[in-house]
Amino acid sequence: MDYLVGIVLMVGAFFAMAAGLGILRLPDVLIRMHASTKAGTLGAGLVLFAAVVYFLDWAVTVRIIAIMVFLMATAPIGAHMIGRASLRARVPLYKIKAPAPKKAPSRKAARARE
Repeated sequence: MDYLVGIVLMVGAFFAMAAGLGILRLPDVLIRMHASTKAGTLGAGLVLFAAVVYFLDWAVTVRIIAIMVFLMATAPIGAHMIGRASLRARVPLYKIKAPAPKKAPSRKAARARE
């Protein structure tokens, strides 16, 4: 049972670390918000699940379920509010550089192929 708790804790810590790296490395407010919300919630959920498995107590399990419900209810709402505020504040968004369009073959090249 301890090995299961250890594995779930490590996976949860990995996702929490990925959320932190996403906040630091990603270029845009909306992309950062997405990474932190998704990976952070999953990481916290896995750590809390490991606590449920480790303690195997009814009182602890009920508290952790309440924490998870609160986390899953508030994380998307908070992310939505952050995204909405950044759009209203006209925070510049990341622009993807599109590849240059290919030139159409000239008439001389088309005739030379025929």
